[in-house]
Amino acid sequence: MDARHTNQPSPQPSRSFVIGGQYVGPGNRLRLEIPVARLPTGTYITLPIEVLHGPVEGPTAWVSAAVHGDELNGVEIARMLLEKLTPSKLIGTLIVVPMVNGFGVINQSRYLPDRRDLNRSFPGSKTGSLASRLAKLMMTEVVSRCQYGIDLHTGSNLRTNLPQIRGDMDDEETYECALAFGPPAIVHSDLRDGSLRAAANAKGIKVLLYEAGEPNRFNHDSIRVGVNGVMRVLSFLNMLKTPVKLPKRAPKMIRESTWVRAKRSGIVRLLVELGDEVHDGQQIGIIADVFGTEPKYLKAPYDGLVIGLSNNPIAHQGDGLVHVGRLGS
Repeated sequence: MDARHTNQPSPQPSRSFVIGGQYVGPGNRLRLEIPVARLPTGTYITLPIEVLHGPVEGPTAWVSAAVHGDELNGVEIARMLLEKLTPSKLIGTLIVVPMVNGFGVINQSRYLPDRRDLNRSFPGSKTGSLASRLAKLMMTEVVSRCQYGIDLHTGSNLRTNLPQIRGDMDDEETYECALAFGPPAIVHSDLRDGSLRAAANAKGIKVLLYEAGEPNRFNHDSIRVGVNGVMRVLSFLNMLKTPVKLPKRAPKMIRESTWVRAKRSGIVRLLVELGDEVHDGQQIGIIADVFGTEPKYLKAPYDGLVIGLSNNPIAHQGDGLVHVGRLGS
């Protein structure tokens, strides 16, 4: 991979950037809140956005967090990025949306009040459900203005994820951006209908999905990896006037993964941690009754890397407990 894109056109002065009906002049930043809907109390829930518009032309990229309202690491990553960056340091434009699903954040829930998953509601509709309307607003005001996007997530449902980038790694530019991000692992991931990534891809926009940590809490290692990774991607895209060094160590590439599931209901004791390499047939956990009797052993399905874990020691038969990515695939 080259250190960064080459053969770029000569820099040209930026023109004003328009978003939410407001203008952002070259070399300026603007914070705005676009109304989404009212709560029953009459209070508006908004889509908070901050735009950093560089003094010279370049790519436009977005960074979004909390599409799922209980996935909070990205909220802190967004805050730290806005603290680090100024428009004068940028070439092009960065749109940061630190809390897409404000309804979910308020309720500490993955979902919106209509019980719909926002990340299955894109590209949305102006006249559809609440989730669909919010998805349409995000697509119209943010995504459609960009050539690149980074969407920040965590594990869900009492699960935690090793910091990893997911995306279409068959696309060369997406793969190069993932390498520049420099996470411990890169996971090739097919598009899911209704996802933000699928809707952006349909418009030809390159998207990285960052997965790291667990819901409803900050994980500082995941946040640090996320901030550094976003900065490196911006540098790779020639959006930073001062280049950032790319990682020396290549991430582990994973094209296939599976959850090792509970063979019975009971109490789980895992014998591996995030980032551990395991070999085919290795014992990676035990599930037994409350006395520790009648154990069933969890075994690695192949040589792989532990990229996700359940944090819940109580398991029902069939629950996913250890997410293993195949190495060398």
